Amino acid sequence: MAYTHSITSSLPWKDAVERTRDALSQEGFGVLTEIDVRATFTKKLGQEAGDAVGDYIILGACNPQLAQRGITAEPQLGALLPCNVVVRRAPEDTTTTIETIDPQTMVQVSDSDAIRDVANDADERLKRALNNIAG
Repeated sequence: MAYTHSITSSLPWKDAVERTRDALSQEGFGVLTEIDVRATFTKKLGQEAGDAVGDYIILGACNPQLAQRGITAEPQLGALLPCNVVVRRAPEDTTTTIETIDPQTMVQVSDSDAIRDVANDADERLKRALNNIAG
């Protein structure tokens, strides 16, 4: 089962990250967290591990209205939030991959109509964001 939506971009790394942030913002998502996987691997596992993963960040994106609707319907849904968005480029790559969680995965753990509605809305927004990044 696929659990992400993904695109690749030939944008330079920093531009791809910036465009991802902008596209998320246009769809009502703020970035609550940012994990620099390369820096974390380098710090915890050594330079070789950081270099091997390449440029890799995880953005914890949240649309407050969607989160409020979901958490109101099922308080335990918070364990699945925020929506993670990955921007990554392996050392040998010339393109950057941008991936978002497929919100439909939430529907697989909940049979609630309210969660289905939230997941559908989030799915449409995240897909539009990816389309905006791709240009």
